[in-house]
Amino acid sequence: MLACHVLVHDLVVIGQVEEVRSLGGDGFSETHTLIHRDSILSPYNNPNENPAHRVQRGINISIARLAYLQEKIRSHNTYQAQILPSNDISNSLFYVNISIGQPPVPQFTAMDTGSSLLWVHCYPCRDCSPQLGTIFYPSRSSSYAYVPCDSEHCRYFPYARCSAYKHRCIYTQLYLIGPETSVFVSTEQLTFKNTDESTIHVQDVVFGCGFSTNRNFKFSGIFGLGIGRSSLVSQLNSSFSYCIGSLHDPDYLHNKLILGDGAIIDEGDATPLQFIDGHYYITLEAISVDGRMLDINPNIFKRDDSGGGVMIDSGTDVTWLVKEAYEALRDEVMIRLEGEQMRSYSWPDKLCYHGIMSSDLKGFPTVRFHFRGGAELALEKDSMFYQPRPDAFCMAVNPASINNRYVNFSLIGMMAQQFYNVGYDIGRKQITFQRMDCEVLDDD
Repeated sequence: MLACHVLVHDLVVIGQVEEVRSLGGDGFSETHTLIHRDSILSPYNNPNENPAHRVQRGINISIARLAYLQEKIRSHNTYQAQILPSNDISNSLFYVNISIGQPPVPQFTAMDTGSSLLWVHCYPCRDCSPQLGTIFYPSRSSSYAYVPCDSEHCRYFPYARCSAYKHRCIYTQLYLIGPETSVFVSTEQLTFKNTDESTIHVQDVVFGCGFSTNRNFKFSGIFGLGIGRSSLVSQLNSSFSYCIGSLHDPDYLHNKLILGDGAIIDEGDATPLQFIDGHYYITLEAISVDGRMLDINPNIFKRDDSGGGVMIDSGTDVTWLVKEAYEALRDEVMIRLEGEQMRSYSWPDKLCYHGIMSSDLKGFPTVRFHFRGGAELALEKDSMFYQPRPDAFCMAVNPASINNRYVNFSLIGMMAQQFYNVGYDIGRKQITFQRMDCEVLDDD
């Protein structure tokens, strides 16, 4: 397992902190290596896999993720369906190594800005598949404690119930497919490793101890970064940032997640951030290609009583736009590419062409997403297109539709966030975008 590198300051949390070493700042900071599902650091990496297959799997993940988020928006339910509804849930995009308990037990968890709960598999676990790494034994940890039913932490979960055995708080997580997952709401110590190999311990962190989970969960648990009251972000009153480099290069090892005072939230352009049902929404106002603003009514991006809006998410590769915005961008891209005599490739609900990105898209103009307040995401060709097969490439922006039905919300995926540091400033309710080579964040 990889260590979680942490930069440590004085820590202020709900609970206690041990072995905290001042580095000249207030608060705390912890820096994690984000492990892409197909990275050479990932246990899921298959060096013999066709690169086009890896790309297509990412697209399949994105399709499932869109359906999951639409269901949550439709039901106005923060706590239901908190994992993407995929037949292989090991297909999350990014993973984080943490350690839990005393003595600390390493856990390989899926990072998810759309989930509000940190939880791991616990022994004994009913109907659980063999997981990667060591399962957590609560009985072997001196710092583990169940949350009683009358605790305020139990009331954080609208679907919590009280067990007949020892008055313990149980929370059941529902999914769009497959069996539900049940966890004991508990508190435990998290351990993070500093850059100098010393450690800090954060005590009394509320988490879920899973005793009955979906067989598809081959990882240890979920590292939820949503804004729900039970999330780690809320418990630590912490901002966070992540820096994402090349998604489709398995040898790229510089993706980073930073929690706390070290989070890069003051650099780059800022746009307001809304917290709705545990998710993060931003205001998209316009799209341009090579400096030319497309004819798009900005009102189609607004959220109203029926839903809608623009969500930014860590669990999808591609970007999904409401129908009118997608068609305006598609038409402009078609004009540009067909002017280069590119031959279209038939693929349902996707704009695809015969060709090779590295040679046929040389000189393709920058596409920009313009957000309220002046923030921008600039999409070069590697963020705008992907190569699902050796002889064809497709646009990495799709119409937001599920089962051939258009939906009225848009979703900014991780390909659009490539080569950026994205900072979530929770206190000021804003998000920043800064173009960055993530390698500059590596330890000296």
